[in-house]
Amino acid sequence: MEGAWDEDGKGESIWDRFTHTPGKVRGGATGDVACDQYHLYPQDIALAKQLNLKSYRFSISWPRIQPTGVGTPNRKGIDHYSRLADTLLDAGIRPWCTMYHWDLPQALEDRGGWPNRDLAGYFADYAGILAKHLGDRITVWAPFNMPWAIAYMGYAVGAFPPGRTCFSDFLKAAHTLALAQGEAHRSVKAASSQATVGSAYEMAPAYPKTDSEEDHAAAARYHAMNNVFFLEAAMKGRYPNAFVGEPPYEVMGFKAGDEKILYAPLDWVGFHYYTRRIVSDASNAQHFGGGSFSGTEIESESAGGRDPYTRIRATMPTEGPLTESGLEVWPRGIYDLVTRISKEYNHPIIEITESGCGYLDAPYDQENGRIPDTRRIHWYRQVLAELARAIADGARVRAYHAWSLLDNFQWAEGHTERYGLIYTDFRSQKRTIKDSGFWYSRVAASNRLDV
Repeated sequence: MEGAWDEDGKGESIWDRFTHTPGKVRGGATGDVACDQYHLYPQDIALAKQLNLKSYRFSISWPRIQPTGVGTPNRKGIDHYSRLADTLLDAGIRPWCTMYHWDLPQALEDRGGWPNRDLAGYFADYAGILAKHLGDRITVWAPFNMPWAIAYMGYAVGAFPPGRTCFSDFLKAAHTLALAQGEAHRSVKAASSQATVGSAYEMAPAYPKTDSEEDHAAAARYHAMNNVFFLEAAMKGRYPNAFVGEPPYEVMGFKAGDEKILYAPLDWVGFHYYTRRIVSDASNAQHFGGGSFSGTEIESESAGGRDPYTRIRATMPTEGPLTESGLEVWPRGIYDLVTRISKEYNHPIIEITESGCGYLDAPYDQENGRIPDTRRIHWYRQVLAELARAIADGARVRAYHAWSLLDNFQWAEGHTERYGLIYTDFRSQKRTIKDSGFWYSRVAASNRLDV
């Protein structure tokens, strides 16, 4: 969203390094400018107000606050997010902050990246800086966006920076992230009495491929590893049973007393919903390929299963229609996921932190530049109806955040996917509200779907 990749003292991130490496991003796009929200945030917040949004989830760039990941904070970085928070509050919109959205300072990757458990302490220091300077206005915090993806896509399969392909590095990174989650929780609470800390986990409901005991067990392992690995760590100070056989604690770098560091009960639980997975057992497979990713959401497993520890094979089915980003449309999944998390974690307050669909609808000259993205409206109508059903059945859902307000730089997919309620012309930076945005604004104003 932000762009301004090297302005006002911001340091280099691993994504800056990655996108500036030829062949890493579709179309050769970078996030150097993206939506230029660093400069255009006042107009974007005005658009959010026009769409009747009551909560705006944004992320802070660690290297904008600490260019090398450690040391004295960059005042210009702090001041930018301070102005952003003030502008949101002036518009009557709740500022909802993710502290880390994948852009690790490159200097910390040079120190070993997330497999280096020292990063848990560095991250806690960073979180404390944010709460100290912004905690009087921002009260809703999530340490990480999609921590499983940070570890897996960056260190196991190399689809995202830093591009490593070592499964033991993935396990070490996952443990460091879980430690950092707990340390950041305490750091934020110590610095701000008003702070509430939750999460922004990626989740996909997992359904067994067959009715066999083995596939049911594999689906349970998928849920434990991909959905609730970090949630269980925070809520109960332990990892769920995601592995076949003994958990690889030694490989992860688990130390005596780590349970106490992991334990940091969340004030609310936040997670994303896009689509579902079908999971089968790979216990008898002789070869484990490590899996791979196409795009940010589609998991494509090797024939032998993903890894020698969880021994699962997960695929995205195509029973439902596909979006232009290639994800199956499966509205029922959000009901199943929300009700399951509600049941398993004693009915916590839930916030849907991301949820949306990728379609490439563009301004239509014959209708004066209007963007009739009816498929997106249909997607949201179905998904929100299932969410309403979960609420009626007792789920304590407090908020739903569409992904996303604007079409943006979609990571390794560059500008080849459009998820926004608002169309971004990346040449001119002109914003145009899509039909889905106008429809969503009516839903947000009335809290009803029959609009």
